[in-house]
Amino acid sequence: MSEKVVIIGGGAAGPKTAAKLRRENPDIKIELYTQEDIISYSACGLPYYIENIIQSPETLIMRTPEDFRKQNIDIYLKSRCLKVDTEKQTVLIEDLVSNNKYEINYNILVIATGASPIIPNIRNINLKNIYTLRTIDDGIKIKKKMLESNKAVLLGGGYISIELLEALVSNNIQVTLIEKNSQILKMFDEDFAQRVTDYIIGRNPGQVSILTNEEVIEFRGNDEGEVKKVITASGKEIETDFVILGTGVRPNTDFLEGSNIELGIQNSIKVGNTMRTSQANVYAAGDCTDNFNLVTNRYTWVPMGSTANKEGRCAAINIAGGHCSFDGILNSTITKYFNLTISIIGISYKEALELGFQPEYAIVTKRDKAGYMPDSSMMTLKLIADRNTHIILGIQGIGEGEVNQRINTVIPAILGKTKLETFMNLDLPYSPPYSPAIDPILNAAQIIYQKIKD
Repeated sequence: MSEKVVIIGGGAAGPKTAAKLRRENPDIKIELYTQEDIISYSACGLPYYIENIIQSPETLIMRTPEDFRKQNIDIYLKSRCLKVDTEKQTVLIEDLVSNNKYEINYNILVIATGASPIIPNIRNINLKNIYTLRTIDDGIKIKKKMLESNKAVLLGGGYISIELLEALVSNNIQVTLIEKNSQILKMFDEDFAQRVTDYIIGRNPGQVSILTNEEVIEFRGNDEGEVKKVITASGKEIETDFVILGTGVRPNTDFLEGSNIELGIQNSIKVGNTMRTSQANVYAAGDCTDNFNLVTNRYTWVPMGSTANKEGRCAAINIAGGHCSFDGILNSTITKYFNLTISIIGISYKEALELGFQPEYAIVTKRDKAGYMPDSSMMTLKLIADRNTHIILGIQGIGEGEVNQRINTVIPAILGKTKLETFMNLDLPYSPPYSPAIDPILNAAQIIYQKIKD
């Protein structure tokens, strides 16, 4: 009898594990259970569906249950995992349609349950028209409400909120974004977060308000139970037609209580570089797992769809008897607000100080192409390196120019612990339609090196 692999979770990592495992082993039995009614979709594309760049939510579905069944992979929708018993090698499943509970056995278990939105403790949080964005159904509800509304409030100033802000502004919604910290995009240094704030406010003056150091304490509704006002700790009363909570997510690991599976940062599942957990025959991948930061050499938790896919692939290869090592992440993130690209790789200057590095930085504002090229655009880069070792620690970039190209250039330099004196002389290809004679990223490295030398 062939081994049975049970996969819990149908977002990114679970389906990736199933598909790759089937390619690696055509005979092994694979069952995938998810509490949703669809699988294998891109949650990262939901803000662009709301904005109407993507016309249909079905476009975000990568593969259907039928696609998997054609590969002899058994898919169980609306099936929630309640408990894992690693000694008996069983999983307790609840059928969300019939409410029946039943136990299944496994030879190998893959946990890919992802993360879910954090619901803050705010008075009247259960009023109607207060949304989170995690599933396609969430996106459909938000878009429907947006199209019949004039005003909205966004809670939280992270990437998802910035993307949703663009979607709402594009649809002529008056938006107030409220962030309890002193800046939006808290992973960035304050000066760069302020540049983004200034761009947002300047692009649509009067349409967007950004309130920092402000906390929501109450929602107030009408007689129909629909939210109509947002009350802050400082006494502000903000009228709204709906609210979107962008207050972060947490790993879906509550069901692992009593399983003896070791948890790590923020109750994410602790895994090694082969995606094995602390328990024999149990793997984990995706937003429910911790991550090893290759700059700080510490474990962290950074849920990202790209990481989830890589981890699912790696888990599948190892389950099939091959060898795959997923060694860690660089906290590589990128998004946009209309024409402004916003990206960070590695660690910020403030984080480098907190971690005990001796950081130095350079900020370069320059055109992405030769200045006389009609399509050149401005961008600002902030490169961070360690004074003692000259090793590059991170980069932040914003601008309407080709920021992503410069950011991507730094990734192998961080991974390879490249020193400034080597990096600043990289033979990057030059032509006026693509870059200035000395690329802005090399300018930044030269400035830091000179500051350290002086």
